[in-house]
Amino acid sequence: MELDYKAIGKRIKIARIKADMTQEHLSDIIDLSPSHMSNIETGTTRVSLTTIINIANALSVSADDLLCDSVIHTKAQFEHDIQQLLNGCDEYEIRVVKEVLQATLGAIRHNKTLKNG
Repeated sequence: MELDYKAIGKRIKIARIKADMTQEHLSDIIDLSPSHMSNIETGTTRVSLTTIINIANALSVSADDLLCDSVIHTKAQFEHDIQQLLNGCDEYEIRVVKEVLQATLGAIRHNKTLKNG
């Protein structure tokens, strides 16, 4: 399985912004150059496990938070992400999201049964 470095970088950036931290400050904390930190966030460079752990610790998040797009069993993290998205919705948006989700799940499950035969 190939790691999705762009997804990892995007999650790092989101966590950094939520922590109200600049790239420069984060790179100082974990002893990386700001340009390397930028490359990690854009997914243009591979990031080591040690660096991921250092970033997670500096941002007070778990490694799962940063890696969940590359790990198969991450239901809890995605449920948390969905809940965060829903927290910012008004009543109308919640209704639309529910209807879209319902239709999407119906299509996925229908096609899954067709695929499995």
